[in-house]
Amino acid sequence: MIIDLTGYQAVVGGATRGLGLAIARQLAESGASVTLMARNEEKLKAAKNSLSVAKGQTHQYLEVDFLNFNDFKERTNRYFKGKKIDILINNTNGPRAGTAEQMSLNAYQEAFDLLFKTYHHLTHLLLDGMKERGYGRILNVASVSVKEPMPNLVLSNSIRSAVVSWAKSLSAAMAPHGITVNSILTGAFDTERIRELIDNQVQKTGDSQDALIAARKAAIPAGRFGKPEEYGYLLAFLASPQAAYINGASIPIDGGAGSSL
Repeated sequence: MIIDLTGYQAVVGGATRGLGLAIARQLAESGASVTLMARNEEKLKAAKNSLSVAKGQTHQYLEVDFLNFNDFKERTNRYFKGKKIDILINNTNGPRAGTAEQMSLNAYQEAFDLLFKTYHHLTHLLLDGMKERGYGRILNVASVSVKEPMPNLVLSNSIRSAVVSWAKSLSAAMAPHGITVNSILTGAFDTERIRELIDNQVQKTGDSQDALIAARKAAIPAGRFGKPEEYGYLLAFLASPQAAYINGASIPIDGGAGSSL
């Protein structure tokens, strides 16, 4: 099966590193023109220059801070006005780590703004255009913690669960328009984000980074962290016409680490 996204317009959040960059690269490799979103312009330029243009694509970027929702809303409203987008990858950096007893109500609000409100706003901003064309793919980067809450990640556990429930509710309404809405339950991948979380554990426990990495890998049946490009392959397929009958799903990609069905 060949995934051919030539002529499709995609938007990828958090696209200058890690999984976001891997997704953008694979979409471009499959022929899509990609708009990258993140807050650092120099990194956006470098990421844009790393994308394939072998099929005549034109890639763009939008400098925007997902942590400042009002500014995010204003910039995206202005930038996407009149633009036709076929594929939306909702993705941001994760909220800060911490336990339930440590987190204030303000911390939950900050995480809600970062994860839920940005996903919701971008989706509803682009939906009408997708309906007009009878095609849309909305993919929400979430976490396996939706099914099995993870220690010290209460903000991610809580808000990502809300995102997945919202996406499932939206998916049924969008199906008659040729639009699918799916969520990806992400496990451990070899990215800067997982190194940051492990470094946080090092500070709390005093254990070595190598020991914590080895323990994390040992808990995964595959015996390793995922490769970012493997994540990109899955999302490129889900963004394609071949995935038209996959809708409202929460799809784990975790090397078999989850114990739930």
